[in-house]
Amino acid sequence: MKTTAVIMAGGKGERFWPRSRSSYPKQFLSLTSDGETMIQKTINRLLPLVDMEDIFIVTNESYVQLINEQLPDIPAENILAEPVARNTAPCIALAAAVISKKYDDAVMMVLPSDHLIKYEELYRDTMRHAIKVASQGENLVTVGITPTYPETGYGYINFCSSGDEEMAGVYKVEKFVEKPCLEVAKEYLNSGRYLWNSGMFVWKVSSIMNNFERFLPDMYQGFLKMKEAAFTDNFTATLAECFDSFESQSIDFGIMEKADDIYTLSGSFGWDDVGSWLALEKINKTDECGNYVSGDVISIDTSRSIICGNKKLIATLGLEDIIIVDTDDAMLICSKDHTQQVKKVIETLKTCNRRDLI
Repeated sequence: MKTTAVIMAGGKGERFWPRSRSSYPKQFLSLTSDGETMIQKTINRLLPLVDMEDIFIVTNESYVQLINEQLPDIPAENILAEPVARNTAPCIALAAAVISKKYDDAVMMVLPSDHLIKYEELYRDTMRHAIKVASQGENLVTVGITPTYPETGYGYINFCSSGDEEMAGVYKVEKFVEKPCLEVAKEYLNSGRYLWNSGMFVWKVSSIMNNFERFLPDMYQGFLKMKEAAFTDNFTATLAECFDSFESQSIDFGIMEKADDIYTLSGSFGWDDVGSWLALEKINKTDECGNYVSGDVISIDTSRSIICGNKKLIATLGLEDIIIVDTDDAMLICSKDHTQQVKKVIETLKTCNRRDLI
């Protein structure tokens, strides 16, 4: 059976303001020293698993040009532009419609566009295993991440033994749980029965659409319309009609929390969702004082800080645990313990009618 990959690339990456903007979000930024952007890295690590012609990117209409510039080898018909953002369930229904029109049925890997993987061969081995499991019956597979500390910013997957000797290394999902408080996260870590929810899924088109028909019937009807219109002159108009009627719905809440035959594999391949500026000190080298520094920077008596310069010199003196990010028209200065609240800056800019900076 054909294996395909669906890359979800419509996010805004607001926690990476001021580098990430609504017109140029995180997935199109380079955050590592090799110069590759996040979405380029996502595609390149997949190529040993799937042909370029079988990679489909679902994105916002305004990002199509960026994808063409950064990924010129992706076929134009594989860039699927959502007329309006409606969360992950409609995104997946759109991709499934096009893939099923092209191949009737196929395995779909559904992946975010803005995560980093340190050990790529281990990642590919895990995905090969997931593809094998998803090819059997109606299995829906999610790839969890083995937790290394009590993270409170991720959802978790509670799992148990699959009870099948032929499914070694594969676990039955008991339930998905929301982001916990610190004490609960510690309990999850100590139990050894929870994984971080990475948002990576593998299934056959037929398997996931059977669940759409069961749990999201209105969206399933939209899938049928989009499938019929795929690769015709009516496709754009049909997308606009369908997305206008779709409710905003995540695949997690809409299907994964309700469906049967859900399995998970444990991934230990150096995953990072690059969720805030703090990730830069984990994915890049730091100096002897624990600082990550890029650009024209002089740091004196400065430790454990992240400093991203632009065109002008940045000099720091006597700072600890601070983040500084400079751009042509804005600068962010915040303490490390406030990085998850960068979205508040964007909300304030909206209130002040400073949309030119968003």
